[in-house]
Amino acid sequence: SPPTTWMAPIIPYRYPRFGDVSVFLSPSEPGIYFVKRIIGVPGDHIHLRNGVVYRNDQPLSEPYIMRDGSRDQYRDNFPSTPPTQASGVTRRWRRTLASFIVDGNLVVPNSEYFVMGDNRDDSYDSRYWGFVPQQNMVGRPMFVYWSFETPPSQYLKTSVGDRLAFVGNVVEHFFDETRWNRTLRQVR
Repeated sequence: SPPTTWMAPIIPYRYPRFGDVSVFLSPSEPGIYFVKRIIGVPGDHIHLRNGVVYRNDQPLSEPYIMRDGSRDQYRDNFPSTPPTQASGVTRRWRRTLASFIVDGNLVVPNSEYFVMGDNRDDSYDSRYWGFVPQQNMVGRPMFVYWSFETPPSQYLKTSVGDRLAFVGNVVEHFFDETRWNRTLRQVR
């Protein structure tokens, strides 16, 4: 049965598809939800060359992505450039990544998905922690009700003190760091 059915009467469930923006439970950080775009579905062959994503040997046209112009060999030439200790890759993914590479492509296994953030140069995604299992998928977001520029120092912080510091940052910078161009927009 589908992993999430509570909204079935309102929005019919369908399995995730290539290009969907999806909400899922992080496979690397229990209890944290991420929102990323599905780049690879089971059986797809994925690689990046100079920051361009190739799916089944075809370059993707991705007008929705944002770039900051920075360069990183591992991130931009995935998976041909092996991860280093400094690349931010989880230990588990560093150990298992090579077992999914065939002819320079990452092959997405059954019941798993390869996801990437639209903010490509600053996205903690499948390149760093691996595939998202089908059972971790929650659904598709409908709209962005509020978007705030989260400082990198706040990513994956879970202590009470860290959360209070983040709330204080939001209060202090609500107007100047809210991403107004993304707030109250439909997700596409």
